[in-house]
Amino acid sequence: MDTQHDIALAHALTGIPGPLPPSGVVHVAIPHASRFTIVGNHLAQHDGLSLTAIGIGVHIQSLPAGSQVGIKALTARFAEGETTIAAALRELESHGYLHRTRARLANGRMVTRTVFCNQPGALLRGGAVVPVAVAPRPVMRPAVPAPPPAPEPAPVPEEEHPPVRVPSRIGPKPPRRPLPQPRELTPELHRAASALLADLRRHAPELVLSEDDVEELAPGAAAWLERGAHPDAVRHALTTELPQPSRYPAKIVRHRLTVLLPPPLPGAQELAPVRRTPVTPFQTCEGCDRAFRSPDPGHCRDCRAQYWEAA
Repeated sequence: MDTQHDIALAHALTGIPGPLPPSGVVHVAIPHASRFTIVGNHLAQHDGLSLTAIGIGVHIQSLPAGSQVGIKALTARFAEGETTIAAALRELESHGYLHRTRARLANGRMVTRTVFCNQPGALLRGGAVVPVAVAPRPVMRPAVPAPPPAPEPAPVPEEEHPPVRVPSRIGPKPPRRPLPQPRELTPELHRAASALLADLRRHAPELVLSEDDVEELAPGAAAWLERGAHPDAVRHALTTELPQPSRYPAKIVRHRLTVLLPPPLPGAQELAPVRRTPVTPFQTCEGCDRAFRSPDPGHCRDCRAQYWEAA
């Protein structure tokens, strides 16, 4: 059998167009006619997932809807222990592939609902959802003859085939806010902002930015400096209480430059005290006891007119 397999493999290699690579893997790709699953390279070649997590993710994606994919079920299927499988499921959950929520059925029973998304990035961008067939379940037939069926079939109870709903916490996110820009990016301002960003790694070893990152983020730091922020204040805002682990320093710096941007310094006109218009008080007329406005007490206008007429 091995000899026949080697002969068939050698024959297949001769049919590959072009020269074979001197080292590395050589693919003999034969189209599948049945029993296959399409897996994206974003999962198969994910640089943030362990090999165990990638393998479990591919296995879960190949199963029909309704299959059991809990820790106990996967431990009974594979040689890895519960600790390894639980850690792999947490990796898939942290990268958006797996979502586990608690839901209450119509009969009041609480169940764990597991949702696996084959493209988390496309889901956040509002991609279309393709329905997946539910795995068939055995039907227990009664010992006595069943009554004749009703004219219309009864709906399937919710507890037998719970609907798969995407949790609201993985819904579409609002668009990312643009990086702040200065009113005028002068060469001196650009040089100061670039030096500030390149110097961040001295104060926070996690914030190692590439030259392209510094060039892209320099306008955001320049906007801070243009608004009168001291370089020490900018550095403190960018390096204090960093998330751990800090895998994407450029994204962290961009986010903080955008959401923590201080307002422009107020000018002299904004800081000047508000001038209030003086209000003339009410006085009581000494002749007729009528109220009138005047800075000083005395007589009203009518009383003063009568006095001048009498004089």
